[in-house]
Amino acid sequence: MTDREIPEQYLEGYARILAEVSATGRRLTRDEIASRRALGEQAAEAGFGLRALVNAHLSAARAAWPHAPGSADSTLAAVQQVVDAFAEGYERAQRLAVRQEEASRREFIDDLLYGRSDLGRLAERAERFGLRLSHAHAVAVAQGRVSYEEGAPVPRQVERALISRFGDRSILLTTKDGRLLCIAPGHQEEVLTYFAKQAYAATDGGRVAIGRAQPGPGGVVHSYEEALNTLELADRLALDDPVLRAADLLVYPVLTRDRQAMADLVRSALGPLTTARGGAQPLMDTLTAYFDSGCVAAEAARRLTLSVRALTYRLERIHKLTGANPADPAHRYMLQTAVIGARLLDWPAKDL
Repeated sequence: MTDREIPEQYLEGYARILAEVSATGRRLTRDEIASRRALGEQAAEAGFGLRALVNAHLSAARAAWPHAPGSADSTLAAVQQVVDAFAEGYERAQRLAVRQEEASRREFIDDLLYGRSDLGRLAERAERFGLRLSHAHAVAVAQGRVSYEEGAPVPRQVERALISRFGDRSILLTTKDGRLLCIAPGHQEEVLTYFAKQAYAATDGGRVAIGRAQPGPGGVVHSYEEALNTLELADRLALDDPVLRAADLLVYPVLTRDRQAMADLVRSALGPLTTARGGAQPLMDTLTAYFDSGCVAAEAARRLTLSVRALTYRLERIHKLTGANPADPAHRYMLQTAVIGARLLDWPAKDL
């Protein structure tokens, strides 16, 4: 649009102003400045480039100069005032357009992630932002130690890294509730993997969860919810991995689908630990370390900063209280499932 010929309407009254100013030495009136601002706004809305518009004003000034025999200083001052007012109006229109675009983008993202809009209409709007919702998409969510807003340094840093690496690949980066989000086509797993790497570094050791690729217009919101649930699981289970994939943690939603049944298992299998001296938590920590270390006593003892003898004593105490032996494969699955359930339900800190 910058190469189009500038219509005369955006220079309306300009030659007359220069002629009067040159003859009288006066400055522009308030109405004249307002008219230049209005023309600048109109030119911006029409899509003309500012450089071409300024060139048109300078060319018009040169054309009008021979017919303006007055002071050159007054004429140059008038040119400066006109261009300044015109550019101010142009920039005001540009800022308004940017704000409207940002509002439109934010509204679209909110509708997309909450599934609040008609799916057909949502798919049409998505194409404007480079997404084809008829295809499968996956969502990665990065959570740092602080909240991040759109346009902040950290989101911009991650966005620059992805654009530099992948260019325009129908990727949408945004923020939601203080977290960084990356929405990518489901078959481009390398995009989300790279996003996770960049987000982890940019958030100074934050955590990233990647939802599974889901098909159709509602696929984005389903993958987004999976990623959020994965982050919540990671907090409740105290998982250390910086990057977590929902596909690798599907067993946990299955275990918690029937909350009452899980609570009954925890109470039945682990309830007797509450009678131990010091309460159930030290013995729960022992079981967690023991199962997380692959039931290797020496490794579990190291994680708990205990001697192997002390760890063995605790395991024997658990066996005596619960009737289930953590070292016996026949009992191990039931105990480990109960321990996972207890961590998910925040027991024994909370009553079941």
